[in-house]
Amino acid sequence: MKGQNLTIGLDIGSHAVKICELKDTKSGLQLISLGSARLPEGAVDDGELRDPDAVALTIKALMKNLKIKSKKVGISISGYSVILKKINLAVMGDTELEEHIQSEAEQYIPFDISEVYLDFQDLKTGSEGEDRTDVMLVAAKKDVVDIYLDMLKSIGLKTVLVDVDAFALENSFEVTSGQEGNILLVDIGSSKMNINIISGGASLFARDIAFGSRQLTELIQDKFDLSFEDAEALKTGAAEPGDNSEDLEEIFVSTTTQWALEIKKAIDFYNSNFPDSPLEKLVLSGGGARVKGLDTFFAEDTGIPVEVFNPFISVTADDKKIDPDYLQYIAPEMAISMGLATRPVPF
Repeated sequence: MKGQNLTIGLDIGSHAVKICELKDTKSGLQLISLGSARLPEGAVDDGELRDPDAVALTIKALMKNLKIKSKKVGISISGYSVILKKINLAVMGDTELEEHIQSEAEQYIPFDISEVYLDFQDLKTGSEGEDRTDVMLVAAKKDVVDIYLDMLKSIGLKTVLVDVDAFALENSFEVTSGQEGNILLVDIGSSKMNINIISGGASLFARDIAFGSRQLTELIQDKFDLSFEDAEALKTGAAEPGDNSEDLEEIFVSTTTQWALEIKKAIDFYNSNFPDSPLEKLVLSGGGARVKGLDTFFAEDTGIPVEVFNPFISVTADDKKIDPDYLQYIAPEMAISMGLATRPVPF
């Protein structure tokens, strides 16, 4: 990344838009600006843009507020329209693999191959003397992606990168921590949970689950007849439960147990395939990471050490421009936008 212009990281979730701008300096990455803005209800659903005009207005206002001048942005997508599949193929050269992957992909993609954007990455997992390797296949529906591209173009932005949430999260972790090993990344957004298991810098397992922290907020709202903001405060521990502590605990346990069950399915899959390489830790991010006591609950339920991810831990920032308390608060939910913002502008 040294000396290169970096992409503006734009994470368009179902609840909010998150933006991160970094600068590459001689002493490392510097945080220039970051922010989050709520989206209207239903503007984005399961990764699909339902109200492009409303989202465009939100992004435009946020970028103006943050005084971001660059027009080159990177986005990531998730949801039903994105397919991630690891396949095992014979080792071949880059050109040959690119030609072969088109025909190979048809058996793994549940959409017409002409209706998707296709990409792949040779994970180079074959050891010396082996003639096969794992390849990560990625497909996204063209109509879903194109709506995002058209929306961003309508407000004068140029999309230079379209990534997948799981890989943007992985990039954020690797750039920030510099750690290798067997790591379970779990990002809990408003309406989905992204799980990505990485080992030696490669993704071994990645999937989206249709559970998110908004599920917990809505249950609290309904149970106690609260506004969204007051339910959020109870969820994160910013407000005391008072006489409602017992009912609140019941909601927490039933909901987070569902989340933990999905995580343990991924752990079981990993352990069955890599029994001699145990997972070292679970790294928790997303707005759901702020749910009070969730890190402790996951650690006890999975038996794996859990840490809440701060993607800016090794990034410098001007305390006069970015409030340290705000940065500490918002950091976990900025993981995906930060991962996008570390990417050099490709052209």
